[in-house]
Amino acid sequence: MGKGGGCVPSKKKVPSSIADADADATDDVRPRDTGTAPPISIEEDHPQIASSGNATSEASLSVSHPVEKLKIFIVFYSMYGHVESLAKRMKKGVDGVDGFEGILYRVPETLPVEVLDQMKAPPKDPSIPEISAAELVAADAILFGFPTRFGCMAAQMKAFFDSTGQLWKEQKLAGKPAGFFVSTGTQGGGQETTASKDYLTLLRWTAITQLAHHGMLFVPIGYTFGAGMFTIDTIRGGSPYGAGAFAGDGSRQPSETELALAEHQGKYMAATVKKLFPA
Repeated sequence: MGKGGGCVPSKKKVPSSIADADADATDDVRPRDTGTAPPISIEEDHPQIASSGNATSEASLSVSHPVEKLKIFIVFYSMYGHVESLAKRMKKGVDGVDGFEGILYRVPETLPVEVLDQMKAPPKDPSIPEISAAELVAADAILFGFPTRFGCMAAQMKAFFDSTGQLWKEQKLAGKPAGFFVSTGTQGGGQETTASKDYLTLLRWTAITQLAHHGMLFVPIGYTFGAGMFTIDTIRGGSPYGAGAFAGDGSRQPSETELALAEHQGKYMAATVKKLFPA
């Protein structure tokens, strides 16, 4: 049986219709030429060594299988597009590392359409599918992105984490590398006047705890972005904990520096996974 080719007459057995027509000439009978070569038979798939005198011919068939890429899920919630912009640039970073593929997912929306319309939220990108908690198991690593609400992760992302209870019970995510990226309105108030402190408050109390309970491996980027981590000539989101952007009143979109940091985080996560799980 060939792939989709149906049954193929054996080369060693004469088709019955021809054999009935001339049973005495079976040695000379060949199947009719249909113009299409039959699928490779089992014998041709594994040719044997044939000898003729001192000459020996050996044939071998090598079958190449595509190497499956490691998958890094980029799971995010974005109402006005700031986190989504970071996520798409992060995917570019993951895809740029040989053997890796970044896959974008958004978490389910919890607000009704009427409320989103009143908040003037733009429509979601239909090319990015929603993800269920159970699908996280298929990822080799995960990058979670979300905006903040009063110093905590957005309710939509918290609701998604709350839906992973069965995975926690079975420890299906234990040992899986994960990281974060966020969008905030401002750098914070009071004494929280630096991005690092703002991220520290957000990630320590509302995000890293999620990973800890699942036994996941938190992968921060540290200062691996180099000089870009120290620039102060422009407003810049991001910290040693992960990429980020400042949205202000919502009209400010991520700068090229912020997007470049997101791309770097994608590359960095892929490189880290490669070190943790070498082929």
